[in-house]
Amino acid sequence: MRIAHVITRMILGGAQENTLLSCEDLMRIHGDDVLLITGPPLGPEGSLIERARAGGVPLEIIPQLRRAVLPWRDLSSYLAVKQAIRRFQPDVVHTHSAKGGILGRAAATTLGVPAIVHGVHGAPFHPYQSRAVRELIRVAERWAASRCHAFVSVADAMTDLMVEAGVAPREKFTTIYSGMEVEPFLDCGQYREAMRRELGYRPEHIVIGKVARLFHLKGHADVVAAARRVVEEHPNARFLFVGDGLLRRSLEREIAAAGLEAYFQLVGLVPPERIPQLLSAMDIVVHASLREGLARVLPQALIAGKPVVSYDVDGAREVVLSGETGYLTPPRSVAELSKAVCRLASHPEERERFGLEGRRRFTDRFRHQRMTEQLRTLYERLQ
Repeated sequence: MRIAHVITRMILGGAQENTLLSCEDLMRIHGDDVLLITGPPLGPEGSLIERARAGGVPLEIIPQLRRAVLPWRDLSSYLAVKQAIRRFQPDVVHTHSAKGGILGRAAATTLGVPAIVHGVHGAPFHPYQSRAVRELIRVAERWAASRCHAFVSVADAMTDLMVEAGVAPREKFTTIYSGMEVEPFLDCGQYREAMRRELGYRPEHIVIGKVARLFHLKGHADVVAAARRVVEEHPNARFLFVGDGLLRRSLEREIAAAGLEAYFQLVGLVPPERIPQLLSAMDIVVHASLREGLARVLPQALIAGKPVVSYDVDGAREVVLSGETGYLTPPRSVAELSKAVCRLASHPEERERFGLEGRRRFTDRFRHQRMTEQLRTLYERLQ
């Protein structure tokens, strides 16, 4: 097949890693011709462009394709995406992200592409937007939904959200979990002692980690607030933030104001291949995002054998099984979040049991080869 993927930007992120692995697998395993159409990876979140080039993925970078809504630039982006698709003549166009999804589906429909698929990696509209913005995005998604043949949701929760919002009927949706390279997480235990030494942790320290961009709605401030109670109960607790973003300085100020500087370490942006090593140093992984399709770090942590505490949002409950692989807590409940972390900090045998169960349940389910095989089957069915 000839398959074009369209995404707004190739930063370091779950949707982007998913898309890149799909492109690589389609080429290497299935022998497909692939084109990845994207805008520039602007911002502090890092870039996957060099990895795509190193993997031999053909790229078409459209300079004017940006995340922000700017009508004249967006019209220019639409025309450029349309030209790229016309030149490539794909059998399938698979779009990702809000901007790339709307422009890509519109262009592919106009060109009569036989199969048009849109990936739902996260909710395009959510309660933390203004009512007017939320309704505008919902209307735009309904319009774009009529211009594709199928949706791929990274979690059942995304399908439920889109169907309940009237974006498209349930029969247009297929859940395909976002695949990853699982072996580095299965093998990461070998790095634990060296990584903890490098980070300055002693054997008695209980390391609570969070892997996410330092951005709005990712919940870092809630973790800082919860840490006050945690360190009162467990003075040997330490918090490790992995990731960078716009909120770094404000978070550092919050940590300092709370008198928690000795308990926190922010390592900033790291390449994806370093994530398993950093997870190996952790004892508990916490995820306090307020909106997320299915955060990649949740299965990554479980495959690495780490228990997880997460807010009960979107697809989290599909992998964080309370009392089995971790604990779910109500969103924005700092008290419940700190209580769950304290429980795991007090029970090392529970941490080990939850981690082993998470690894047993989810290793095979999240292999990227399985994801791509399911995508390929969907593409064939749509032809």
